[in-house]
Amino acid sequence: MAKSREIATARNDSFVRETYRLGRPAARLKAREWFDRYPKAAYWTQVESWRVLDGDVIEFTMRRLPTAD
Repeated sequence: MAKSREIATARNDSFVRETYRLGRPAARLKAREWFDRYPKAAYWTQVESWRVLDGDVIEFTMRRLPTAD
């Protein structure tokens, strides 16, 4: 957790990021929530990284711009 915070504070871009660890169906719903709430065309929303953990748990980081200006 501390390493994630170090990486996040070291970034010089203005993207908002959130990392989740959810079961596969819940992960899909959470990603869909982000894309519905922050449309890709306006916020540059994307799944920045993802990996499969034991028990079919997906760890993924969503990234978007803070505003759609």
